[in-house]
Amino acid sequence: MGELSASATSKGLRPGLYAITDSHLLPADRLLAGVEAALSGGAVLVQYREKSAPQPERLRQATALAALCRNARVPLIINDDPELARRCGAAGVHLGQTDSSLATARQLLGEHAIIGATCHADLALAMSADRDSADYLAFGRFFHSNTKPDAPAADTSVLARARQYGKPVTAIGGITTDNGEVLIRAGADLLAVVGGLFDGDLATIEERARRFTRLFAAHHPLFSFSDHQEF
Repeated sequence: MGELSASATSKGLRPGLYAITDSHLLPADRLLAGVEAALSGGAVLVQYREKSAPQPERLRQATALAALCRNARVPLIINDDPELARRCGAAGVHLGQTDSSLATARQLLGEHAIIGATCHADLALAMSADRDSADYLAFGRFFHSNTKPDAPAADTSVLARARQYGKPVTAIGGITTDNGEVLIRAGADLLAVVGGLFDGDLATIEERARRFTRLFAAHHPLFSFSDHQEF
């Protein structure tokens, strides 16, 4: 694995666990506590993913998460909604293939923002996202996913091939502490995890996050404990 780009590191992107929220696993009354547990376990990136709540509630939750993540010095990413990212003070946005364009999001959020792009298992999509100034490239699903059960399957070989673009490579889809190692070894810089992290009580969330952090410490050559607690 090569070095991460200077742009990525300057924006706070580094190898590790990418925690993605889910309103079924983290309802409003435990959203902040669940994310705080993930951060305590070493999560290096957090995504707020909420599809159904009313806009005022989404803004309240996102603003509270932005403050929590800022205090932990971990970037908060908003799923699909550049305007919400701007309003809540998040670090950036993640965009799927059917969301607003990367160029539009970049114009709204500025050069300092982190913009991630879903690339499924398609290097042509990765090439396009790289050309449109995406800061990280997300591939998946690699295993069965309860979050997106109909998403097309991806082979781990795409992770190594995607490193040609010099952007952090993210793996997503059914990832757990039991299957994450193979993805890191294949080239993933970030493991984006939903159920494999948040399906449990707060103590379970923190311990799973620690286990993911240990996987990166053991298997990712650019991982450094200098930005983490000792796990």
